[in-house]
Amino acid sequence: MTQQTTDETSATPRGTVYRWTPLTEADVPAWANLVNHLAEVDGTEEFYREDDLREELTFAGFDPARDSLTARDEGQIVGFAQVTVPTTPDNEGNGRGYVSGGVRADHRGRGIGRELMDRMEPRAEQLVRERHPGRDAYLRAGGGLEGSSASRMLRARGYRVVRYYDELARPLRGGIQVPEPPGVELLSPTAQHEQAARTAHNDAFRDHWGSGPQSAETWHDHWTARSGRPEVSTLAVTPQGEVLSYVLCTEWVDRQLYVDLVGTVRAARGRGLARAALLRTVDLAGRSGAYDVIELGVDSENPSGATRLYEGVGFVPKLRTTAMQRDLRSSKDAGDGAL
Repeated sequence: MTQQTTDETSATPRGTVYRWTPLTEADVPAWANLVNHLAEVDGTEEFYREDDLREELTFAGFDPARDSLTARDEGQIVGFAQVTVPTTPDNEGNGRGYVSGGVRADHRGRGIGRELMDRMEPRAEQLVRERHPGRDAYLRAGGGLEGSSASRMLRARGYRVVRYYDELARPLRGGIQVPEPPGVELLSPTAQHEQAARTAHNDAFRDHWGSGPQSAETWHDHWTARSGRPEVSTLAVTPQGEVLSYVLCTEWVDRQLYVDLVGTVRAARGRGLARAALLRTVDLAGRSGAYDVIELGVDSENPSGATRLYEGVGFVPKLRTTAMQRDLRSSKDAGDGAL
């Protein structure tokens, strides 16, 4: 049975009394303060602006009243957790749910993280059961840097490291030469490219571990997000309007451009399209004068050789984080219909 995220006051197992409430729009400044504190003290550098977090509360499939929870101490948000469950399965047909969050450094060791997980994991499992009935499934959470307090807590709850993700960075110093691959035009995306780009992404990522097809609703949320930077993003488009390769960028921190997605449809691989698109984005970002660095994240076991591509155009490793997972039984194996 799912724990409801009502407004209440109770003690953690260590005896400290906190107030437990879901996130609301009014909480965004305090939420952003906590998220950016965690990015700094945990070394993940996952910084967010207030407006970007406010927008997350409106994304399709996310109900803040039930899919989020905060721990408060005298009005300050000192911990939070949120649940995301895609409506599509992953590339192997598994249901998947994601739990994210964190606890302020000066409130750790008091049982807040465990209490947040005790309350929110059942919600994640419920949503996985509703959206992926009968499928094998899992919950996944970020473990941060190797040896982090988050990874220790997750291990104690039955999670294990299943993947490593590398963050890479490249300085921006003006213009560079951009190849001109035959048969395509390199251009910046506009509203008219939304569905063609989604089709390309779903094809490009169907062999990527842990990925699944993007629904039209979820893709639209990200395509139109305020953090998106289409002016320095790049598509490789055929004369017929088909997107063969793409580099889609966001900006979370002033003067830092982030490459959110890179991909090439399977039939067009080996033509240097992703490299050309990436170099065009690097060139545009450097010439714009708006950015000092461009960064991206990559699965350390990416099957398409993405790490070699990025290092070949000047990106260097910056840090490595872990993805951790706890497997769930399918409803048919559970016997009573529960995960």
